[in-house]
Amino acid sequence: MLSSTLPIPETSFLEQYGQDARLCPCSNDQIRLVFSQTHPFDLVELEQLLEAVGWSRRPVRRVRKALQHSLLTVGLWRHDPRIPRLVGFARCTGDGILEATVWDVAVHPLYQGNGLGRHLMTYVLDVLADQGTERVSLFADPGVVSFYQRQGWELEPQGHRCAFWYAS
Repeated sequence: MLSSTLPIPETSFLEQYGQDARLCPCSNDQIRLVFSQTHPFDLVELEQLLEAVGWSRRPVRRVRKALQHSLLTVGLWRHDPRIPRLVGFARCTGDGILEATVWDVAVHPLYQGNGLGRHLMTYVLDVLADQGTERVSLFADPGVVSFYQRQGWELEPQGHRCAFWYAS
């Protein structure tokens, strides 16, 4: 359950980020990070995040359409009362009951190495479990497969790009 693992922000955060907002654990107590499924994405800012992690540029109209057709989109925001900054992102497709697939997981390089990717994936899996999703698959580049293995994902038989997580 999300509310038992991550604190619910105070009312001002909920107004800014939506009722689904949850604080993200952070080793730096000078910054506040917030997960949100409903805070709107600036597509230029999202593109900048994805470019920062080394992904190739995608047409904005196609990204917008992909977001609209996603089962779940999650932003990890560095809180600023005026202009929150997107520092992490993940999205899922699927039926929302039996199966989901995680795509496009990214944490800005300036924020990597602090466990935020692990927290982002935990948040995503918690949301999917709360929806009753039984199996989650994930596609990842070969360079980050070990990141998911350390979190308990089971690799597909050839161990290349696809991993699976099963609800317990």
